[in-house]
Amino acid sequence: MARPIRVEYPGAWYHVTCRGNERKEIFSDDLDRVKFLAILVKSAELYGIEVHAYVLMDNHFYLVLMSRQPNLKRFMQRFNTAYTASE
Repeated sequence: MARPIRVEYPGAWYHVTCRGNERKEIFSDDLDRVKFLAILVKSAELYGIEVHAYVLMDNHFYLVLMSRQPNLKRFMQRFNTAYTASE
C-alpha cells in the first residue's frame, strides 16, 4: 500500500525515514556514513532544508527536517539518488 501524499508548505517540520531494499544494509562502514552525511549537507544547502536531527542505522535512517520552501519531495529525490549513485 502506498504512503499518502505528504503535505508540503514553507516552514513545515518532517520526520523522514528510509530503509534499504528488502531491509538490506545501506551502510557498510563509517566511510559510507561520512559520505551519506556529506551528501545530506550538500542537498540540504541546495534546497534550503534545515537538518535538526538524524539517526543512521545499518539498514535505515531517520531525519528530522524543517523546510523553508514546499520542496521536501524534490530534496528527497535528489538526496536519495545522489547517495545511491555514489555507491
